Amino acid sequence: MLDDLRHLMGPAGVLEGADAARYGLDWAGVDQGAPMAVLRPQNTGEVSAILRTANQIGVAVVPMGGNTGLTQATAAGGAWVLSLERMNKVLDVSPEGRIAVVEAGAILSHIHEAAEAEGLIFPLFFGARESARIGGALSTNAGGSNVLRYGNTRDLCLGLEVVLPTGEVANLMSALHKDNSGYNLKHLMIGAEGTLGVITKAVLKLFPRPLAHATAMVGMQSIEDALRLLHALQEATGGAVEAFEYMPGTYMEAHARFAPDARPAFDRTYPVNILVELGSAAPRDAAPGADGGMALGGVLEAILADFLEAGAVHDALIAQTEAQRRDIWTRREDLSDVTLIRDPIVHNDVAVPLHQMGALLARISALLAEHDPGAVDISVAHLGDGNLHFACWPSTHDASVHDRIYRAVEEAVIALGGSFSAEHGIGLEKRSSMARYKDPGALAAMRAIKAALDPNGILNPGKVLPD
Repeated sequence: MLDDLRHLMGPAGVLEGADAARYGLDWAGVDQGAPMAVLRPQNTGEVSAILRTANQIGVAVVPMGGNTGLTQATAAGGAWVLSLERMNKVLDVSPEGRIAVVEAGAILSHIHEAAEAEGLIFPLFFGARESARIGGALSTNAGGSNVLRYGNTRDLCLGLEVVLPTGEVANLMSALHKDNSGYNLKHLMIGAEGTLGVITKAVLKLFPRPLAHATAMVGMQSIEDALRLLHALQEATGGAVEAFEYMPGTYMEAHARFAPDARPAFDRTYPVNILVELGSAAPRDAAPGADGGMALGGVLEAILADFLEAGAVHDALIAQTEAQRRDIWTRREDLSDVTLIRDPIVHNDVAVPLHQMGALLARISALLAEHDPGAVDISVAHLGDGNLHFACWPSTHDASVHDRIYRAVEEAVIALGGSFSAEHGIGLEKRSSMARYKDPGALAAMRAIKAALDPNGILNPGKVLPD
């Protein structure tokens, strides 16, 4: 069968042995198991042939994009890896329609560049954008720093082309903003982590490129004050807040150790540090004010001044140049590297309603004091959408302590009406959480959908759904 596929796709289309070894590693280089082979199609017809063949002989197929996921969703020991890396084109950008048509293997930063060349943006931004591929982002419904304004990947997609486990191609490549013609199969495939079909193309929404940004680091004492600042900025700007990121003082100190040459944001450490960015495509907001600065920056400065006077903000650093803006963002985007400067680490990706974030952080502080008083909490949050990237450095290598911390955080999240998975998906790592917390009726419906679309269970088996 592999010889037949090699004949179809050419010698570079099938990798085995040492050539396939790197596909068995996750983004951090951890061995997830060697794949039987790696298949690298160049078009939808070849993807269809791969799945048709796999379905006939019963071999497992694990779709792979940029392999930047964090839940072992691409672990493929003994399976075929289906890599979309050769289907990587930005096929079309339409300024009039405000859409981009892309292949699933297109790298996220390349989509950004193609949109920017037309004066537009594709507003899905996160740290791995230089290697993450859009098919993987769609399959996990990725989030990032701009969800507050533009939504998750699901909200940025108009249409898809998907190859089903049987090899049948479902053409859902609509550029329509409204289409009520039956079940929404597009949304069924987005976030399914490659268990229901292989996304091969997408129609993406584009937006006007902001003419003005206003970016600041803000030092505060409480999450409650931070949320009041968020709401005040949203009301004053008509919803122009593009990012509202929380970093605790412990993270700021850890970043200083990671990047000792970086300029510190403040002269002292604050318990709550907020990266806030406003963006506007309106010429009036980019127009210079009396002080020579952009009008949008004046709005940010005025509101921060009010909060300073009221004692809710203790310090603020407003970027005056693009270089200063990048410096502010670099501190936040260094998260993955900062968390790795110590070992071990316990981490999780969770979400709670906005008004419960302060309560969650207080509970985490209490449970760490209970389970491991020496642990250091360096959790960072997309505060504007309630997504906390919980991370702590335990003081012990005792795996049972790590498990108790992980479970206690999840239980606190569920008790506050939250979710045990915000934007990273389920993969292998969170199947036990699915079994513990997901509604049984919802799980039954998911299993029925999986069985109907993939009766032989070949697509990314063992992922998402608990046994």
